[in-house]
Amino acid sequence: MERQRLTILGSTGSVGVSTLDVVARHRDRFEVVALTARNQTDVLFNQCVDFRPRVAVLLEDTAGQQLQQRLLAAGVKCDVRSGLRALEEVASLTNVDTVMAAIVGIAGLRPTLAAARAGKKILLANKESLVTAGAVLMDAVRASGAMLLPIDSEHNAIFQALPRNYGAPEAAGVRRILLTASGGPFRSVSSRQLEDVTPEQACAHPNWVMGRKVSVDSATMMNKGLEVIEAHWLFGAGPEAIEVVIHPESVVHSLVEYVDGSVIAQLGNPDMRTPIAFALGFPDRIAAGVEFLDLAGIGALHFERPDLQRFPCLRLAYEALAAGGTAPTALNAANEIAVANFLGGSLGFRRIPALIEAVLSDTAPLPVSGIEDVHAADRAAREQAEIWLRNSRSAATAVAARQARTTELPAIPSARMNRP
Repeated sequence: MERQRLTILGSTGSVGVSTLDVVARHRDRFEVVALTARNQTDVLFNQCVDFRPRVAVLLEDTAGQQLQQRLLAAGVKCDVRSGLRALEEVASLTNVDTVMAAIVGIAGLRPTLAAARAGKKILLANKESLVTAGAVLMDAVRASGAMLLPIDSEHNAIFQALPRNYGAPEAAGVRRILLTASGGPFRSVSSRQLEDVTPEQACAHPNWVMGRKVSVDSATMMNKGLEVIEAHWLFGAGPEAIEVVIHPESVVHSLVEYVDGSVIAQLGNPDMRTPIAFALGFPDRIAAGVEFLDLAGIGALHFERPDLQRFPCLRLAYEALAAGGTAPTALNAANEIAVANFLGGSLGFRRIPALIEAVLSDTAPLPVSGIEDVHAADRAAREQAEIWLRNSRSAATAVAARQARTTELPAIPSARMNRP
């Protein structure tokens, strides 16, 4: 059997590490050609020693030079490159069959698009590529004959529940797509308690092991909102045909309801290696190394509707999808700025949706005809978000100053009434 040749974009993140775990179980089926990382040099070094890729990419030149020296000293032959352009190059290498697109955020858009234009089999874990440039990416996939397989557990589940020759909801008899959501760590927390949430609490997901940014998105339910937009582009369904349902056990990964009343679901333990193994082996099934599901041990599965008042980010995502054009790009950009500031300790958890809603209100959606339109909208939304943050901090400083002055005022003695 000829081995499938892989580029893994974002190999040091949680999805990248899980991908290499599956690959390690099937070294006779897969060859790692290229690995990329943002700045985790030590992790990337160990991966290069283990999997011996021909190319490794880091964003910064200095980090790339250091990695090259360490690999030479270890006797590992590997061409180390650096920069954004190098990411696009390894995504479209002629000696690569499959690209795992696992870079978090809009930074993954250009290399993912490069893979699509090169006609690769793309394992899409970078949801922002579809959220911000869905039409552009899907056009590139169709034009080149690329294969796009979703890695998000929800979209992977939908893909498995749809007919193999699926083209559109109506033709396949699909009535509704149901995306399940765990509800994150704050599903049953009161709105008042959300005021004091810390980054550590937001990143402590009850079921999934994820990176910090995605963990916060899960806690705000923005992650599910982005997945609604992603499902629209992947499966051609309108927002009215995509529904989110809370399922705290994270066993039913998503469902498809058909016009005859049938509902087909994909179940499994919450482990990203399952959808990764499905996509790597497709159309075959290969072992993922996951623990098998024990339904009797679980005992019961629960479902409920999401509370859009407590988690307004989900509502904002639906509104951005309905607005169309560059609105989802603005949504994503504002969210990335908000989450970064929350993780940095300068923005409260409940202020994340406030910032996003303000940016969407101040940004008129424009048509998207190419990737430059996406990047222009992304830059504009980030500028609006930074302005909002500065104004918010100035207002908070002014309020604190007024409170301080009030506290420091001398006490006014009580007037005494003179009696005759």
